[in-house]
Amino acid sequence: MAERMISDVLTKPDAALEQTLRPAAFADFTGQAKVKERLEIAVTAAKQRGEALDHILLSGPPGLGKTTIANILAKAMGANLRSTSGPTIE
Repeated sequence: MAERMISDVLTKPDAALEQTLRPAAFADFTGQAKVKERLEIAVTAAKQRGEALDHILLSGPPGLGKTTIANILAKAMGANLRSTSGPTIE
């Protein structure tokens, strides 16, 4: 059987390209204005207190920017992020 040209699993080159296409800061992220504003306030407050950011749960259908927001939050807090999805775990 021939190897499939597409897959639901990211290869290393795919993952690297995907990261370069995502917005890297709140200012670069379009949409979700209310969510962005609240998250920016939370990040600023956590930095001013010198504490970690409180737990945040991002939920919703695919394509809303949950993973992108998570990456932006991690970068804003100077932390690393390892993300996965439910289908990947199964």
